[in-house]
Amino acid sequence: MSISSFSFPTTTLSGTGALGELPARLAKLNIKRPLVVTDPGLLATEAFQKLQQTLGTPEQGKTWFLHSGVHPNPIEADVHDSAAAYRAGQCDAVVAFGGGSALDVGKAARLLIKRPDLKIAEFRYEDDWSGLPPLIAIPTTAGTGSEVGRSSVVTITATKRKAVLFHPELLAKLVILDGELTRSLPPKLTAATGLDALTHCIESFTSPNFHPLCDGIALEGIHLIVEALPRAVRNGNDLDARGKMLVAAAMGAIAFQKDLGATHSLAHPLSTLCGLHHGTANALCLPAVMKFNAQRKPGLYRRVGVACGLDVVKSSDAEADARTIGFIEKLTAEVGLGQKLRDYGVTEAHIDPLAEQAILDGCHATNPVPVTKDDLKALYRAAL
Repeated sequence: MSISSFSFPTTTLSGTGALGELPARLAKLNIKRPLVVTDPGLLATEAFQKLQQTLGTPEQGKTWFLHSGVHPNPIEADVHDSAAAYRAGQCDAVVAFGGGSALDVGKAARLLIKRPDLKIAEFRYEDDWSGLPPLIAIPTTAGTGSEVGRSSVVTITATKRKAVLFHPELLAKLVILDGELTRSLPPKLTAATGLDALTHCIESFTSPNFHPLCDGIALEGIHLIVEALPRAVRNGNDLDARGKMLVAAAMGAIAFQKDLGATHSLAHPLSTLCGLHHGTANALCLPAVMKFNAQRKPGLYRRVGVACGLDVVKSSDAEADARTIGFIEKLTAEVGLGQKLRDYGVTEAHIDPLAEQAILDGCHATNPVPVTKDDLKALYRAAL
């Protein structure tokens, strides 16, 4: 057996009202001039108002700064602009507040704060990234789990491809999971982000890499999501469901340090070339990939089915897979995302350029069965 490395170091506060702990935690870390990194859509939300109230005002002697220019699919300029705002405010920490985009930009900006000359496309893991400014990560969606991740995904301007910046130093010093902050998330976005978390759990569990800690976390994440996501979509004020989804999203991101699969290789180009929300892209591609994998590795999804609450322990491999995949399709439809790629403007003309990018995406390298470029084209067509 090869040697594996297990690490789960992030301090996490979870529960309704956990945001109220932020001032004391900032003081404990000796943070006095934080930069809040977020996206413009959040500024008018109840969640951002709660953050403002928690951080306080200049009249109360509180000093903090704001950069709110993050795009839905973050680009290089977002990272550069955030780092520039940090330097202009002479800040001493980053508070990344929002969905996966804001969290990713907040993480990556710290690289440019340490090295202003860095070109994102030339980031190297081997360089010395110690001493990055501290990061407090506060998600307002329950999907990417970026708050507990050690990577940041940014679209490179020159190539229009997503680059994954990975390093343990990118981890947050503190994560706050407060269901109050996701309460006003619309049903469609609740569904898309929740199915993103579900995809993380399923793909990480079925990745062939050895990581039993991640396997257990992924299965419990699936269990939480299938119970809580429909409730969160039906009733945004269900704080129990909201809280469970935040925890499950973080679990999905912890689990995928084991790696992901072909669904993510399909989804990444759909965001860069067709503008799809990442969670939506995952949700629309996942069933096709599961069917493809199950045909070549029967019984792959039996334990996923058990985590979903299905009685498939004694079923044949084919029946266990079919029932599990059917359950995922039904759940996707139940929360309002049971469409096809064509419903989001993807056409046959997109398939070749999508597949060109998908085959270069590293996620499919840890798919439970190998895929070729022709396989990826077929999977796009199956989801079309």
